[in-house]
Amino acid sequence: MIYLELLWSFIQIGLFSIGGGYAAMPLIQHQVVDLHPWLTMTQFADVIAIAEMTPGPIALNAATFVGIQVAGLPGALVATVGSVLPSCVIVLLLAFLYYKFKGFSVIQGILAGVRPAVVAMIASAGVSMVLLAVYGTRTLPADPTAVQWTAVAILAGGLVVLRKWKVNPVWVILGSGLVGILVGIL
Repeated sequence: MIYLELLWSFIQIGLFSIGGGYAAMPLIQHQVVDLHPWLTMTQFADVIAIAEMTPGPIALNAATFVGIQVAGLPGALVATVGSVLPSCVIVLLLAFLYYKFKGFSVIQGILAGVRPAVVAMIASAGVSMVLLAVYGTRTLPADPTAVQWTAVAILAGGLVVLRKWKVNPVWVILGSGLVGILVGIL
C-alpha cells in the first residue's frame, strides 16, 4: 500500500510542479510532511539539502531520497518513477501530435509564438544567475555598487576562455571553481 501511495503522491507532484524543481518543493512538502506524515519538517529539510547538493534535477533527487526514507530502495524507485512518469507521458504525447500535425499552419504558428517566450525564459534565468554571481542576490540590490569583484573577474575570464579558445565548458566550470577556492583560501 505504501508503494501505491508513494507512486500516486509523486505522480501528482510530477504533474503539477510546473516551473522546475524548486516549484515542486512546496508540493513535495505538502505530500510528505502535511498530507502523509512520512517525514518530519526537519527530515524534509535534510532531504532538500541533500537533493540540492547531489547532481541532477532537485525534484527528482528529492523524490528518490524521500522514497528511500519512506520505503527503502523499492520506495526510491517507485517515487522516482512517479516523479518522471507525467513528464514522459506528456512529452511522448506532444511528440506524437507534433509528428502527426507538423505540416499544419496552426502548429507552425504556435511554435513560432512559443520560441520567443522560451528565449525570454532562458534569458531571464541567465540574468538571474549573473546577478547572483555579481551581487549575491537574484535581483538588483538596493545598493548596486555592492559588486563582488572576484565573481566579476571569474565571470569575465570564463567568458573570454569560452569565446576565444572554445574550451569545453566543463573545464571552464572546474577552472572557475578552482580559482574561487584559491581566492577564498588566500
